[in-house]
Amino acid sequence: MRRLVRETRVHPAQLVLPVFVREGLEDSRDIESLPGVQQHSLDALPGVIDAAAEAGIGAVMLFAIPEARDATGTAACAADGILNRAIARAAEAAQGRVVVMADLCLDEFTDHGHCGVLAADGTVDNDATNEVYAVMAVSQARAGADVVAPSGMMDGQTAVIRAALDAEGFTSTSILAYSAKYASAAYGPFRDAVESELVGDRKAYQMDPANRREGLVESTLDEAEGADIVMVKPALPYLDVLADVAAASAVPVAAYHVSGEYAQIEAAAERGWIDRRVAHLEAVTSIVRAGADIVLTYAALEVAGWLKEDM
Repeated sequence: MRRLVRETRVHPAQLVLPVFVREGLEDSRDIESLPGVQQHSLDALPGVIDAAAEAGIGAVMLFAIPEARDATGTAACAADGILNRAIARAAEAAQGRVVVMADLCLDEFTDHGHCGVLAADGTVDNDATNEVYAVMAVSQARAGADVVAPSGMMDGQTAVIRAALDAEGFTSTSILAYSAKYASAAYGPFRDAVESELVGDRKAYQMDPANRREGLVESTLDEAEGADIVMVKPALPYLDVLADVAAASAVPVAAYHVSGEYAQIEAAAERGWIDRRVAHLEAVTSIVRAGADIVLTYAALEVAGWLKEDM
């Protein structure tokens, strides 16, 4: 009877698995603050892609950790940089079975850990950063990315990236815009995963957690600038924002169940305080119930398996 009258149904194809690829690794390496999640070597990446395809999930989102960083994140745009090599390896392994998405941001590549190029006064230079994002987007498309995902929250970034892709003939490369990305406490484990060198915070360009209407404004702007998908991040503390965006958006809406949200479930389950499977399924279901068409979660492979069992 519950199955018969269920209002919200989650399908594995709605899920996206974030994947970390680290330059210089010979094998996969556990991330302490993200139980069950690993940094992978380039050689291990095809196996991850195969697992995602076999699970029936919709996509992978690639993040990369370079061996060397500099002030402008040079490695982010390099054809032989770790992220573009990972994209090429993933696209070759995917063969259309899963969508290959690539994070488009400089924070993993800069020695200061910020998402953009710094001005002389130490603040992030919005327009100079967008110029780099345009080059980065084209390099990712050339490497084989189906979707580029600008996550830096620079004003106008979606329009700049769309124009750059179209000018180079990549009119079919989609943009998943991190539209409403809040300055959250829940990003800590992710920063461990990418070995972030950030000192300070990103409040100058990420959103105030107190602002609901602004989330809708930001997503509407990205949609107008050419985003094919808009996203709210994090997910669970911002279900109201997600519902607002989903009600107004003419394009698909994604939500990111971020590292801190995932780690809270893992830590409580490890202590026997909650049922791990039930908690992850409840989290993903609530995100879809609020309006997300796509959910990024570190538990994507297991959630997909659990969903199939429930079917």
